[in-house]
Amino acid sequence: MDAGAEAWDRHLLDEDTFTENFRNDDWPSRTYLCYKPAQGPEPSRHAECYLLEQIQSWNLDPKLHYGVTCFLSWSPCAKCAQKMARFLQENSHVSLKLFASRLYTRERWDEDYKEGLRTLKRAGASIAIMTYREFEHCWKTFVLHDQEGSCFQPWPFLHKESQKFSEKLQAILQGA
Repeated sequence: MDAGAEAWDRHLLDEDTFTENFRNDDWPSRTYLCYKPAQGPEPSRHAECYLLEQIQSWNLDPKLHYGVTCFLSWSPCAKCAQKMARFLQENSHVSLKLFASRLYTRERWDEDYKEGLRTLKRAGASIAIMTYREFEHCWKTFVLHDQEGSCFQPWPFLHKESQKFSEKLQAILQGA
């Protein structure tokens, strides 16, 4: 799912979809990626590949620098992390800031997965786990609210789960 500046076509998540897929104490089977360009999915493809195609379709001026902030329900898998790293190496005028709700675990923390995240970081991507602040921002920016003034309602263990995933991510990025 994507949303951007005022001139961009905005697709917003409904409240239930956001909660079901971004809640970091649950394990949904789909990945949602919300992004917002800082300057002017099909089921068979991973959301990260769709994002890279979208960025390429913007025909960005290579003389300018563009930052894209992404909010993912899962961190990128090994293949997507490698593709994103390659994209950043080939497009030095674009930077990515990734906030994930939880870490991708299908690969059981194998070395390919860990190396994919490290390669992505070395390529210049900022990678972090979502905290209350990012969940709230994502909610305000990318969720279609049933009622005006609808506020983000954190779940009981949001902070604990965010801290746990953040510690695991830092260990991976530091080579542990």
